[in-house]
Amino acid sequence: MRKIFFYITLSTIISCKPTSTEKKETKPTAKKEFVWEGANIYFLLTDRFNNGDKTNDINFNRTKKTGKLRGFEGGDIKGITQKIKEGYFTKLGINAIWMTPIVEQIHDGTDEGTGLSYGFHGYWAKDWTKIDPNFGTKEDLKELVAIAHKNGIRILLDAVINHTGPVTEKDPVWPIDWVRTAPQCIYNNYENTVSCTLVKNLPDIKTESNENVELPPQLVAKWKAEGRYEQELKELDAFFKRTGYPKAPRFYIIKWLTDYITEFGIDGYRVDTVKHTEESVWQEFKVECDVAFEQYKKNNPDKVLDKNDFYLVGEVYNYAISHGKAFDFGDKKVNYFDKAFNSLINFEIKWNAKQMAEKDVFHKYDSLLNTNLKGYGVLNYMTSHDDGNPFDKERKMPYKTATMLLLTPGTSQVYYGDESARDLTIEGTIGDATLRSFMNWDDITNKKETQNILNHWQKLGQFRANHMAVGAGKHQLISDENGLVFSRVRNHDKIIAGINLPKGEKTIEVSSIFKNGEQLNDFYSNQKVEVKDGKVVINSEFDMVLLEK
Repeated sequence: MRKIFFYITLSTIISCKPTSTEKKETKPTAKKEFVWEGANIYFLLTDRFNNGDKTNDINFNRTKKTGKLRGFEGGDIKGITQKIKEGYFTKLGINAIWMTPIVEQIHDGTDEGTGLSYGFHGYWAKDWTKIDPNFGTKEDLKELVAIAHKNGIRILLDAVINHTGPVTEKDPVWPIDWVRTAPQCIYNNYENTVSCTLVKNLPDIKTESNENVELPPQLVAKWKAEGRYEQELKELDAFFKRTGYPKAPRFYIIKWLTDYITEFGIDGYRVDTVKHTEESVWQEFKVECDVAFEQYKKNNPDKVLDKNDFYLVGEVYNYAISHGKAFDFGDKKVNYFDKAFNSLINFEIKWNAKQMAEKDVFHKYDSLLNTNLKGYGVLNYMTSHDDGNPFDKERKMPYKTATMLLLTPGTSQVYYGDESARDLTIEGTIGDATLRSFMNWDDITNKKETQNILNHWQKLGQFRANHMAVGAGKHQLISDENGLVFSRVRNHDKIIAGINLPKGEKTIEVSSIFKNGEQLNDFYSNQKVEVKDGKVVINSEFDMVLLEK
């Protein structure tokens, strides 16, 4: 159920295009504050980002011809680790990476009118307790988390409790006390969104059930063949003894998902298909995530990155920041923040950025995050893996995309390739496949314009990462004459930013934040200026200014 919006495009589109020669090396700095409300999260499809290990590209005889961009293409955990080591994420100002699910996927493919598809995207679970060999191994994930944390980057995995993978000849349906295979959701009220299958041939976990159920026989046979049945059973018995939960379907999956916290030290979960499951499930999930995270920190005091709690961000499809805390099903309103999510993905900002002036977007988000949503957050995005109406599908506004995403209050989600204008209109694809092409590394290496775009994203991203005030501070308009100038303040962290400014010499009023005589740095043009008479004068070829002390 997608809402239809009518909008007019803003006439003023940011056109600052720094050249790649202006890139500066990032030097290690003192430990910066980090809060999820101001984070800059990079979202990638594990299979489509970077191939770090070509030996794991084919498993389970997944060799059938697929529809365009609907098969495995080699991206893996090692490929992500490689890019962290190279400093790619640090230069982009990323302080958290969200990767699509890495659990073992169904072995076969399925064709629902889009050409044969394999579970390259990770949302078709076969076995939650095992990492799919196409993505890597437990050792690969341990290394990824360790290297990420060493670089000040947090890791979010993607949690699916709502459904198993599709049924195929190789992947039999789970028992009827575990799943329903009908009816298919029609999304016109709460019941028809929750107690149904998301789409055809996607068995729905009976998350409402409190009945004790036995393990699916195919899972028992699999674990026995892999020599780990006794160990898995022992762990499950310990979990149910500790918690007192019934051996109901959802609690098995919650146990399996929280194991990734205690074993690997991941920092959070992005949770899939939230509104298709009873809200109480997410409250139960949060309790067990918190227990697991505390256990990990107790067991690994030297590996703890900061004092933040475990982070949960939910995908409530079509949730908008304007909804506040309550999502409306028509016949029922549900608060998913309550005792569950720190944040929800915000499906609205891409429309706001087209319909409203920048100053109005910033004011709106600041107002809502400091009133209705105080204590919680939203995750803003311009592009995603299953949103067929991104902010800039033709990639004609990559500079504005960065500016609006990274300077709007809230947490930001950079979708892989946003920063390099990766093509979203791949000929021959059907549906969301066009959004999921392999990362365009060649363009970054060889195309000057791609390098210019990337440089803009890097500067804004680093500035945002250096100053939690950008995403999580109090916003204040300073001037909207000859461009937009505003401040953000969070405790002792204070910045002033200007966009749509004249190129060349520009005078910025800074007296509300900085004192006469203070030396400031314009992070965008990399020049020092002194505050005189409550103002600074910047002479640069750019129409953007990012001022810090």
